[in-house]
Amino acid sequence: MTLHNYVEIINKRYQTGISREHSYRGDLQTLLETLAPDVLVTNEPARIKCGAPDYVITKNDIPVGYIEAKDIGIDLKSKTLKEQFNRYRNSLDNLMFTDYMDFHLYINGEFVTSLAIAEMQDGKIVPIEKNFAQFEALITDFCTHVSQTIKSSEDLSKMMAGKAKMLALVIEKALDSDEETHQNSTLKEQLAAFEQILIHDITSREFADIYAQTIAYGMFAARLHDPTLPTFSRQEAAELIPKSNPFLRKMFQYIAGYDLDARIVWI
Repeated sequence: MTLHNYVEIINKRYQTGISREHSYRGDLQTLLETLAPDVLVTNEPARIKCGAPDYVITKNDIPVGYIEAKDIGIDLKSKTLKEQFNRYRNSLDNLMFTDYMDFHLYINGEFVTSLAIAEMQDGKIVPIEKNFAQFEALITDFCTHVSQTIKSSEDLSKMMAGKAKMLALVIEKALDSDEETHQNSTLKEQLAAFEQILIHDITSREFADIYAQTIAYGMFAARLHDPTLPTFSRQEAAELIPKSNPFLRKMFQYIAGYDLDARIVWI
């Protein structure tokens, strides 16, 4: 798909008058996969519903970037989006916000640049062709992003806190969704186990907070004992948790396994 094709398609959808934010997701996914064929662009509605960004960009199974898309024409600096945007900025180091026409890039929580490939004119979406080449370069750089090495305990603690908060929110939303739809899940089973064994009146929010902090600590403990620094995964973490902490080791058998709830795998 070329940029001209993309703009033409989203304009055609927009002109129907019934298209909404999710209507354009497949079009943007196809465009991204065309411009960056070496990466995998994932767009999973079930995961998105539980607080994940709309798109996760991965290369060799490692996340390199995230994109959150809003409806066409929405003000990306709107106060109504501030809470969600801040949450993502504080926990995801290579992030884009877009209304499918305008793209705003944030790296390590800081605004870097914005670029529009289309604009609204007389009720129609028209291309801004002069920005096409620059946009292609922007997407290439975005999809080959390499995180900077963390060089201070303060940076590490902030990064871990941001990811733990994000994970807690995702877990809480997943549990709330299970309750609303009367679905069983491994997360729901673990909450029930916590209620039975540890805290009988624990809420979904309290469980999510405890669970996310425990995972963050477990990842830290595992990485601290990691002799192979170039690689790290959930599976490797499970093997590296010290045997002196049997509770954490048992918990990470679930974190590393195939039964881990798909809605939290991405983070």
